[in-house]
Amino acid sequence: MAKTQPKRENQYIKKTTPTLEERGISQKQLLQKAQRTENDEFYTRYEDVEKELNMYRKSVWKNKVVFCNCDDAVNSIDTNTSAFALYFLRNFTVLGLKKLICTHYAGKVDLFNQGPKGYIFTKYGFNAIDKKKEYPKNYTGSFDDPLSLKILHEEADIVCTNPPFSRAIDFWKMMIESGKKFLIISNITNPITLAFVPYFREGKVWAGYNRVDEYLNHKREIVRAAGSWYTNIPIKNRPKYNHLKILPLKEIPEKYKKYDDSKMLVVDHCYIPSDYKKPFAVSARPILNGLLEKGYQIVENQYFPCVNGKQGFRRVLVKKI
Repeated sequence: MAKTQPKRENQYIKKTTPTLEERGISQKQLLQKAQRTENDEFYTRYEDVEKELNMYRKSVWKNKVVFCNCDDAVNSIDTNTSAFALYFLRNFTVLGLKKLICTHYAGKVDLFNQGPKGYIFTKYGFNAIDKKKEYPKNYTGSFDDPLSLKILHEEADIVCTNPPFSRAIDFWKMMIESGKKFLIISNITNPITLAFVPYFREGKVWAGYNRVDEYLNHKREIVRAAGSWYTNIPIKNRPKYNHLKILPLKEIPEKYKKYDDSKMLVVDHCYIPSDYKKPFAVSARPILNGLLEKGYQIVENQYFPCVNGKQGFRRVLVKKI
């Protein structure tokens, strides 16, 4: 139940709330509003963690030190324990983990009722007593605290957590530079966001198996914030390949292809031209569905199609290899 900070689509929506269409609000308007919202404190639900992590072979985790470093509190009460920590504690033996290290962040919003002091929890064996909780002096529990960085570089094999969306640029840079394996949740638009596109283009990160659309706020109410799992752990036979509609250009329905004012081809609804040799513009969805694993590459980090002088939503340019 890690704290998550979605800044992009941070609209509180209970399950009884009308749909965006019913309220007359577009997705783009919702994103723009969310960019101005500062409250981005949320829990990750256990079912979302379990759904994603169960997709990976147990050998990925065997004899590994897993580090949950973004307010992944541990408590004897499940509701006061991060979903990430809870998953690994419940499956410690089955996965054959060597060690689990979790940190609690001493922030203003104490989502897990763990108090104002940052701490480090360590599970280091298969017995119930093989664990400890330490409160180092002046330790903040932040992922970029010097002690957290020391654990990352000297002990961790795999980082698995939900980093704050508001600090995603810093977190991703830290993880990529560390060279460690990771499995994290982040904004669903990262594949077409300028700060992150180079990581996808250079094959340093790709989407996981699932997206995450629902979280819990501090009142344990369902809220929506569009996120996705991202990783550098190899994925084979991605189910989302089936969402890609790779066809000859002439077979793509007209309503899902157009040329903008610069004569750039823009395709939607995950339609991909198989016989088009020039660059063309796509949204985040094809990238999330594994397009770059299907013989295509990003050739322009950011592109805004203009039709009749009106600028459209951000894209990236891709090209068949």
